[in-house]
Amino acid sequence: MRGIAVLVLGIAAQCGLAQTPTLAQQRDAFRAAYTAAQNGQQAWRPLAQGLETYPLYPYLEAAALQHDIQTASRADVDAYLQRYAGMIPADQLRRAELGWLAQQKDWPAFRHFYQPGLGDTLTCDELQATLADGQPLDFDRDLAALWQQTSLPSACAPVLTAAFTQGLLTPPRVWARIERAADAGKAATVEQSTQWLGGADATSAQRIADALRSPTTLLRQATSFTDTPRNREAVGRALVRMARRDSAQAQTYWQALSRQFKFDPDARDDVLAALALYNAVDFGPDAIARLAALPPAAQTDATREWRVRTAVAKGDWQAAQAAIDALTPDEMQHDEWRYWKARVAQKLGHTTAALDGYSALAQQATFYGFLAADQANLPYSICAADVAADPAALQQVEADPGLTRAFEFFALDMLPSARREWNRAFANLTPAQQLQAANLASIRGWVDRAVFAFGKSGDLKYYALRFPLADKQRVIQSARNAGINPAWAFAIIRAETAWQTDARSGADARGLMQLLPGTATLVARRSGLPYDGGASLYDPAINIPLGTQYLANLATRFNGSPWLASAAYNAGPGNAQRWVDARGNLDPEAFILSIPFNETRDYVTRVMSFATLYGWRLHGQPLPVSTRLPAIGTPYDPSADPARKQVVCHAAPPAPAASTAAVATPGKTSP
Repeated sequence: MRGIAVLVLGIAAQCGLAQTPTLAQQRDAFRAAYTAAQNGQQAWRPLAQGLETYPLYPYLEAAALQHDIQTASRADVDAYLQRYAGMIPADQLRRAELGWLAQQKDWPAFRHFYQPGLGDTLTCDELQATLADGQPLDFDRDLAALWQQTSLPSACAPVLTAAFTQGLLTPPRVWARIERAADAGKAATVEQSTQWLGGADATSAQRIADALRSPTTLLRQATSFTDTPRNREAVGRALVRMARRDSAQAQTYWQALSRQFKFDPDARDDVLAALALYNAVDFGPDAIARLAALPPAAQTDATREWRVRTAVAKGDWQAAQAAIDALTPDEMQHDEWRYWKARVAQKLGHTTAALDGYSALAQQATFYGFLAADQANLPYSICAADVAADPAALQQVEADPGLTRAFEFFALDMLPSARREWNRAFANLTPAQQLQAANLASIRGWVDRAVFAFGKSGDLKYYALRFPLADKQRVIQSARNAGINPAWAFAIIRAETAWQTDARSGADARGLMQLLPGTATLVARRSGLPYDGGASLYDPAINIPLGTQYLANLATRFNGSPWLASAAYNAGPGNAQRWVDARGNLDPEAFILSIPFNETRDYVTRVMSFATLYGWRLHGQPLPVSTRLPAIGTPYDPSADPARKQVVCHAAPPAPAASTAAVATPGKTSP
């Protein structure tokens, strides 16, 4: 601490000598002052001299007050909150002050600082203050909104206990919450609710919790249950839950228990739909028939779509046509089903219908749009646009205090704080201003902000911003060193983190390419690449070489296949290998369609489309997406350079059959 104080005082002295500190000096001084304030050192005040007009100055006093929240003067906190009302550091300080006051049960002071809308914990703390004042709770006023949540923080426990004592938690209300929690899979909330029920109701609620936690155990015990509505519900939920894990075993239990329990039509439909759906996901031999036989009331988007997936995977094109015909109009808006409608028509020899479908879909710059263009021998349709100059909007963006603070935090590499400021300021901009802000962020090197901005706004034509070539030379060189296509490496980064360098997943995957520290250790050991522990994965200079090498290792495991390696990158090589072992005879398109994990299926199609777009950005003419889909077991050579695709802004209209716009011969595997 003494060393930090000497350092920061030296910086302060330097800044004091200068009449007008440079921006670089202000940033150095802020870093030092902020560190001191966070550590509770009073040295932050002399360090902050000359920073009064610096955009991030309000964060200094807030950090100092927050560090000393247990002893900070209420008047000082109050003065700060009034001086910087509406700013993020003020909100953070208010939450810290309220949290401490609630812990101390200083309810008068708590009420002074409290504002609604600060989250469930503080809402329940405020209700504790109400109870401490001797005031009764009103369900509609105080609890109705909280009661809709399927889980609540511990601060709400005494409030709920008081509500029960006051007779507000009536059995109908408790059961309504149990149903919501059970639908959300929140077994702990269901179990908590049993304390507000008595006798048989409590037992029934506990069985619902057991069905969520351990469906196998519940189903084994079910033979001793009486046939009551609540017991039926527990058994039904257990069957649906178990079907996800083991559809065959769930079917066996259903055959026995459906004779014991008289399920109503809705409950029966839910169970039948789950059994048929997960039987299809597990590639059951009778999957098509069982999905087709479901009554209309039992059909869902998932059952209808898996009926198509299963029929395609089995090569039953008549069944696939019937399944596509059963899709809803909303489902048929998706590129996936538009493509397979054309593909099935092609397989059935309906060449004109297939070509019409491919030609219309080929106008989309998506995975299935690119596949359709390949099938119809059409160019890719990528309509790019640059952000037009808008001096007035840009001036407003550059003058926005919140964005100014966001860009300063970005320059300081304090990314979580930068994003908080950005998100709050960006939400309050007009569409024209948002466009200029995203463009400005990209120009200043904060490329992930543009990616996320356009992902939400739907301005898909700004490809240079949506698919940035950030750290271009490093990615290209790392990919080449690993022996993979650079466009694919760019696509993985874009799909994983959208260039957010400090990204960290719930599974502890880190950095641009989302590597687990254990995986990074193995890759570094085998490849000789530099690695200095989990924290170093936030450095692109460490993350990108390791990530591209890991991607290359996965590709080697699957004969170099980019699409299979992408599946393995997302779901793990063990899952990918298991799917190959079960369905390795399928064409790549059919295999992708039948990947059991929704996330992985979407991931593979996104990465393949992103690789195409990055190929276009790098070379002007991308590789055909179909060339990245080698058949399973067929070696893939990343150095091969097949004829590249022409890119136009609008797909060409269907040409006569004698021209190059013709589909492949029905029944043949596409290239």
